Amino acid sequence: MTPNEVASLFVEAINTKRVDGIFELMTPNHVYIEPDGEEVKGRERMHEAWAEYFKIVPDYRIEVEEVFTRDNTVVFLGTAAGTFTKDGALNPEYHWSVPAAWRAVVKSEQIAVWQLYVNIEPIRRIMKRLGAA
Repeated sequence: MTPNEVASLFVEAINTKRVDGIFELMTPNHVYIEPDGEEVKGRERMHEAWAEYFKIVPDYRIEVEEVFTRDNTVVFLGTAAGTFTKDGALNPEYHWSVPAAWRAVVKSEQIAVWQLYVNIEPIRRIMKRLGAA
């Protein structure tokens, strides 16, 4: 598979909330890089993190509008969207949609690095209203 195909499968696994599929596509020493630069290392930790994230944002979705690939690095430009919930109810008041970019570094047909670039402030404001921040 090409790096673009691997990264696209990763997005598909995220969009369908297949935590085990996400896990299988991560290298054992996978690194997730938050928008603020904080790193979460290891696919075991990220397996747990994705499962928890889908509980609080059950409709999280990545919409890819453009793709750039160089060697084993893929960059997606698009939109991230979802709805925060405490009880599973999807209240439109807590829905958000923001422009975003993702950088994937692919090694041996798995994602070694997944980095998110996004202005987190609109999301933080909603979390604060919900009482989750």
